[in-house]
Amino acid sequence: MNPSEVVSKEDQALLLQLARNAIQAALRQGGKKLPAVGSLSPLLREKRGTFVTLWTEDLRGCIGFPYPVKPLAEAVQEAAVSAAFQDPRFPPLGAEELEGLEIEISVLTLPRPLEPSQVKVGVHGLIVSREDRSGLLLPQVAMDHGWDATTFLDQTCMKAGLPKGSWRKNAKVSGFEAQVFSESDLRRK
Repeated sequence: MNPSEVVSKEDQALLLQLARNAIQAALRQGGKKLPAVGSLSPLLREKRGTFVTLWTEDLRGCIGFPYPVKPLAEAVQEAAVSAAFQDPRFPPLGAEELEGLEIEISVLTLPRPLEPSQVKVGVHGLIVSREDRSGLLLPQVAMDHGWDATTFLDQTCMKAGLPKGSWRKNAKVSGFEAQVFSESDLRRK
């Protein structure tokens, strides 16, 4: 990851607070309005891809923007609310879950075409697409599951609804890097 793309500790703390505030506001107000954002560093005003992952004891939601379509601070807030209330794999977050909720943010580099032989587990996140199907897995997913590069590619195909091995024939593989940080990371430092 290019040093100019790295999110400072101060901005990490602010993004995590913005994500939590957005979820709290959505619980109180039905998600109609995101909290106001004060003065921001240039990086937080820059359009960046991002994902917000929510954890309780297990995964509780994960939604984001793989491409830089919104300023980072705004994208994090929207992704946090979407992960909490619109991830189709889970029911909407309840107020009783908020206290035990752990927020993790992944700030992405721009996805670029990647040869399967170049995939580095622990470095790259993947997007595999073919026709109207696309699947994305963040870099930490492969590490969390102990996958090798081939398994990571196969699992990303399956996330896209494609058969394993589709990355070998007529599927487009893109890779990106991510700076990943969470509330518990900041508490430890």
